[in-house]
Amino acid sequence: MPAPRSEPKLEHRFDIDLMRLICSCAVILGHVAGAFILAVDREESNGPAAYWVGHIADGANAFAVPMFFAMAGWAVLMGAPPRDSARMWTRIIRNGTPLFVWTALYLAWAYLRDRNTDPMSDMAVEAVFGSVRPAYHLWFLYSYIPIIMALGFVVLIRAGRRPWGLGIALLVIAGLPHLLATVGEFTGWSPPPVGWSFGTYSVVYAIGGALLFAHPKRLSRRALWLVAAVMVAAMAGCVWWDTQVHYVIPNAHPFVAVLTLCLLALVSRMHIKESWRPRLTKLSAAAMGAYMVHVFFVEELVKRWVSADSGAVEASAMLVAMVAMTIALSYGASLLWGKLGARRWLG
Repeated sequence: MPAPRSEPKLEHRFDIDLMRLICSCAVILGHVAGAFILAVDREESNGPAAYWVGHIADGANAFAVPMFFAMAGWAVLMGAPPRDSARMWTRIIRNGTPLFVWTALYLAWAYLRDRNTDPMSDMAVEAVFGSVRPAYHLWFLYSYIPIIMALGFVVLIRAGRRPWGLGIALLVIAGLPHLLATVGEFTGWSPPPVGWSFGTYSVVYAIGGALLFAHPKRLSRRALWLVAAVMVAAMAGCVWWDTQVHYVIPNAHPFVAVLTLCLLALVSRMHIKESWRPRLTKLSAAAMGAYMVHVFFVEELVKRWVSADSGAVEASAMLVAMVAMTIALSYGASLLWGKLGARRWLG
């Protein structure tokens, strides 16, 4: 009788751990930068230093959301493709549970702070369908989860599986806006907007990320220097668009795509010292939790202290201090509940 065939051991990509950490911190940078921009009501004349410090920092983080989609594509298609529907549903629940837990926590926090503009019960119902009030940063998961579902569905079909439940769930997501509109026509109910969807750009980032992260070789040192120069130029382009055309630059914009591609080329297949790997993996595991909680610190601390009247040096120092503080508090909180065994609930 032949011995059972062993499955190949999946390579752990410490460079992707690093990328996850970079992107999580970049999101925090962007929301802290947004506090500076909002402090001057998006007008340079209300505080030039805060305006430009905020926009330069915001332009530097434009790669974060596209890169998260790229990493999702690599994970589902190449890094850890699902072997069956059960494992795919485990992955979906692992991402979906913190989404709803944090939605409830942010709703309760806004209620206690008297910041809800509508009844809490109405906002809770809307959140089920994709509203992100007051947790504005959670919009990403309403796109991220359907994307990994769709990619996982294709992987399972390709492997000869029949993931009927996953297919039905995708069909429901695709038809939900029209279903609610139909119900509204018969009942007079005004259905909430549906956020469970993804755009073409996010699929392209996911598939492109799978392709590029899977490339077996790192660029030469000379090529990396050229990529770094192009990346700086793309950042400058993002700042120009935000300040001269429209804020915020779309994730599908070519400047953002080039910026994302450059960062991927710089980090992918980067060698990580063995002594750094345990700590990096630990921080990477805490990245989702830090992403979830950081808006609380931005709203309660950063926005209280940012001033529109700061000079250039003061505004720059304040930005660095606020970003460092928010990252430290967010990751500290995430590491703490990780030790307490609450990672599955809080990310």
